[in-house]
Amino acid sequence: MSAASLEQPDRNLALELVRATEAAAIRAWPFIGRGDKIAADGAAVDAMRKFLGTVDFDGLVVIGEGEKDEAPMLFNGEHVGTGRGPACDIAVDPIDGTSLTAAGRQNAISMLAVSDRGTMLDASAVFYMEKIVTGAEGRGVVDIRKPIGENLRALAKAQGRDVADLNVAVLDRPRHAQLIDEIRSAGAATLLMLDGDVAGGINAARYGTRIDMCVGVGGSPEGVATAAAIKALGGFIQGRLAPTDDDEKQRGIDAGLKFDHVYEGEELVRGDNTFFVATGVTDGELVAGVRRKGPVIHTESVVLRSRSGTIRRIGADHLVSKWLDE
Repeated sequence: MSAASLEQPDRNLALELVRATEAAAIRAWPFIGRGDKIAADGAAVDAMRKFLGTVDFDGLVVIGEGEKDEAPMLFNGEHVGTGRGPACDIAVDPIDGTSLTAAGRQNAISMLAVSDRGTMLDASAVFYMEKIVTGAEGRGVVDIRKPIGENLRALAKAQGRDVADLNVAVLDRPRHAQLIDEIRSAGAATLLMLDGDVAGGINAARYGTRIDMCVGVGGSPEGVATAAAIKALGGFIQGRLAPTDDDEKQRGIDAGLKFDHVYEGEELVRGDNTFFVATGVTDGELVAGVRRKGPVIHTESVVLRSRSGTIRRIGADHLVSKWLDE
């Protein structure tokens, strides 16, 4: 192994990665509100993969898209990048919220998470994970094993607020009907998400948003990707795998995953050298969506880095002539 491959990702890598999420968001833009989530996702995947191929790193896809239409499409285990530079684990979601994009709804993003090689939990054998995310006030106060009402009262006390002041983000799914009732019975309000729980989790950990907590069962890959962002925000996250049947649980056991176990943030993504990059596809509280202004396409991105504890916003204007055939 070369000395270069042992390097750790540095701040410059994040600025290279944002080019890939920008490309995916721009390519998805023509499909917003067109009702074809497969076409939107395909365009975004192709663009992200192309741009990742130009980045000087050896990225191992731990959380990927899978293979579709017999074409290589950012599948788990694929290596991306030039192969030169730091060896990294990478989680990709060219569009987190394909249904949102197809319907023209808010909160669809293109995202990447990166950490040092061997530090990102591969939870792909089990599709679902129960998660709870808050800001820094939740650390040592909130616990996924406790009833939601108890967690809400503890978080409100830590924040010096009333439970009635709290807003809780939950995916709007039948499986969450009882959870939603319990949140409301405790006195908090719910913000029901149609999709895109990565953005919901990040907004729960981010200072100054409308969301105080994000809870419920969503994708395991999304949970790991969210954990990379939470590390940079200094927030709190826990996860617990939620297999749908015994066969899936056995696949998880065979893959070395633990059940009846609470994964802390440090277990989901180990170490203190993570990046999270997202570009808005449609408008949302985290980032604004892609906009065309005459001959220019405008994108907004966010870059989070755990080592420095920074969150940066990047606005970019792209010439339409370089991207779209008209």
